[in-house]
Amino acid sequence: MTAAISSTREWWLRLAAFAAIYVIWGTTYFAISVAIRTIPPFISGGVRYVLAAALTYAWLRTKGAAPLANLDWRAAALSGMLLSGLGNGLVIWAQQGIPSGISALIITSVPVLVVVLDWLFFSRRAPGLQSSMGTCLAFGGVVAIILHTRSVVGAAQPIYFLSMLGAALAWSWGTLLQRRSAAGQSLLAFTCAQMFFGGVCQLLMATLSGEWPRLDLGAISLQSILAVTYLIVFGSIIAFTAYLWLLTRISAHQVTTYALVNPVVALLIGVLVLHEPITSVTALAALLVLAGVALVLFQSWAPRPLWRRVWRRSAATD
Repeated sequence: MTAAISSTREWWLRLAAFAAIYVIWGTTYFAISVAIRTIPPFISGGVRYVLAAALTYAWLRTKGAAPLANLDWRAAALSGMLLSGLGNGLVIWAQQGIPSGISALIITSVPVLVVVLDWLFFSRRAPGLQSSMGTCLAFGGVVAIILHTRSVVGAAQPIYFLSMLGAALAWSWGTLLQRRSAAGQSLLAFTCAQMFFGGVCQLLMATLSGEWPRLDLGAISLQSILAVTYLIVFGSIIAFTAYLWLLTRISAHQVTTYALVNPVVALLIGVLVLHEPITSVTALAALLVLAGVALVLFQSWAPRPLWRRVWRRSAATD
């Protein structure tokens, strides 16, 4: 009886965790678009991550006196600046001129970039046929999205797309560095340090880009404040904690399905709430990106050909 209750509780916890990374991370693009209406982009992102790090540190202190002891600060700083700093900061900045749903689709190419960068600079293992096909499909879809979005939106300047591509590259590089450097450390403590350095990086970019003189505290709307609060509590703390918890319970391939669901959620919210344009070309390009990412993520899930399974079954009965 106790085992059955424990199994049911585990099932519901997994369902809630998947809902968090599927829905919450898919809605962060919408929240970002609301936040930057009255708060400069790098300032909104910097405040988000610094406060998220502070809240995470406060929670860690309840678990121990020195939660960040023996932490690899150099690795945390470098990966934090790449992930939360450049990876997220450039996305926020680019959403000044790119619809939120399109931003999510371009960032979906991260798993593909991870494969390519891992091959070129880390493991030196060439991707297989399925990964290569997925990379080509996803790349073609991203190019189609960029070209078509420029023709539809009009105001979307090339600098915004370059910012999105830079964000995808930074996030991919940071992911590979984190995979190698975070082993053997407390993941939540490492993430806390990452968020802090990423937030400081964004605040520095706010200074270099001249955002502080443009910050008008009196003009900040309640909607923007609520959006940043949502990003801090739900996007940076709850969803990421759910992500880490799922990685301790099930395979990484199952968890990374969020990369296929997030852009769908972002596109739907962009169309229904923000009234962002979506055309048949955008939809087809989105399918190309998602199909390419699926081929890269789920290489080990490819089923055996039907004829082979039938042949083995008939051979077993002979």
